[in-house]
Amino acid sequence: MKEMQTLAVTTRTGLGKGANRKLRATDMVPGVYYDAAGANIPVMVEHLPLEKLYAKTSSAHVFHLDIAGESGKEIKPALVWKLQHHPTKARITHVDFYGVDLEKPIRVHIPVEVTGKAKGQVKGGALEIHRESIEVASLPLTIPDKVIIDITDLDVNESVQVADLKLPEGVTAVYDDNFAILAVLMPEAEETEAAPAS
Repeated sequence: MKEMQTLAVTTRTGLGKGANRKLRATDMVPGVYYDAAGANIPVMVEHLPLEKLYAKTSSAHVFHLDIAGESGKEIKPALVWKLQHHPTKARITHVDFYGVDLEKPIRVHIPVEVTGKAKGQVKGGALEIHRESIEVASLPLTIPDKVIIDITDLDVNESVQVADLKLPEGVTAVYDDNFAILAVLMPEAEETEAAPAS
C-alpha cells in the first residue's frame, strides 16, 4: 500500500466573489470539502502545495486532507473532485474536495499506458488508441496508478477490449457495453492513379 499524501487546508468564513478574490491575491485557493455524508465545509488552501499534490494524485488517488478549523484539526481521506483554472494563466482558481469512505468502493478514471510493439505494426499496421483512460471501481487505497497494456502479440485487425483487461485483484472496469481500447489496423490504400476521363 502506497503512503498517502497529506494536504493542509483551513476553514474559511468569507464567502462570495469578493472574498475569493482577496484569497487569490494572497496566493490562496478557495475551495469546498464535500463530506461523503452530504455536508460541505468551505476551505482555503495554498496554491503551490495544491498544485504539487494534484500532480501526484490527479483525481484518482486518495490523500489525507488536514482540515484546521476553530475546533481544532480533523484529518479526512479525500479526493480532488474538481479543479477550476484561470482562463489565461496557469492558476487554479477553485477546488472541490470529496470525502471518501475507505471501506467502500469508489469509481475513478485511470490512464491507459501501452507497452511493446505489436506484430501487426511490423507488418505495416497502424496502432489506433481509442481510449486514453478507463473507469474502474475499487476500494480507495487499492486504486492502481494506471492500466498497462502489452500489445506485443496484437496482429493486424485485432483489438484489445475493455473486457480483456487484466486488472489487479479487487479492481474492476466499469462499462455498460464492451468497447475497444485500442486496435492495430492496416491503413487503407491510397488511390495512386486518377480516374480516367470519360
